[in-house]
Amino acid sequence: MSETAEITRERPAPPQGGAGASEIILSARDVTVAFGDKVILDHLDLDIRRGEILGFVGASGAGKSVLLRAILGLVKKRAGTIRIFDVDLDKASDVERTRVDMRMGVLFQHGALFSALTVAENIQIPMREYLDLPKKLMDELALLKLELVGLPADAAAKFPSELSGGMIKRAALARALALDPDIVFLDEPTSGLDPIGAADFDALVIKLRDTMGLTVYMVTHDLDSLFSACDRVAVLGGKKILVEGTIEDMLASEEPWVKSYFRGKRARQLDLGAREQN
Repeated sequence: MSETAEITRERPAPPQGGAGASEIILSARDVTVAFGDKVILDHLDLDIRRGEILGFVGASGAGKSVLLRAILGLVKKRAGTIRIFDVDLDKASDVERTRVDMRMGVLFQHGALFSALTVAENIQIPMREYLDLPKKLMDELALLKLELVGLPADAAAKFPSELSGGMIKRAALARALALDPDIVFLDEPTSGLDPIGAADFDALVIKLRDTMGLTVYMVTHDLDSLFSACDRVAVLGGKKILVEGTIEDMLASEEPWVKSYFRGKRARQLDLGAREQN
């Protein structure tokens, strides 16, 4: 058995609901990221609570995906601390970092499936990376993940080029769920989908959060996703978090960018009573 396969995972008890969860499982403090002389994030603070769906929004080019990549270790910070599951990623040993990695799943923008691999093989990539499992078991697990995200079993043998845009998103989500993570990061998950497909994807994310006890960090510009799926919203602007809170807080904010985004000409008109009933 491989070294990584022997690493045990200390899984927490299931969360007791979305917006009511209070345990901080991801904390960013004073995070600064720069490329050369260009500072993208400047002493940014952000917390993510266990069991919630957090929508992360901001203007194009503000640094939403940069923060995501910094959290995942794909972009180096210039300063600050990121703790996940109470582990300081800068001070973590290789074993601790592997444990953290195994508890996270990522859906990259546009899916980022490997075109030369079948859907099943794409889903099995995290299993091959971190576990030492028989092929038959991995095949069975891949089918289970496909079922979880609402794809038919025959999608397993297809290549990404044979899938629709919505199916690619779901296949990528199945890969993000391959190791039964505690937190999933979604980068613009509904971009490129028609309104019906986007609404179905949002409903799927909510269902998976509720049934699997997931925490969801969703980078998005989709107002419908923010209104219908997110427990809390954090707005990035001026290299920091401008505002964070519920949709109701966003609608009440007088911060100019937030006001324009949520209450401007193209903003969705929200029936708060209907939202509470949903």
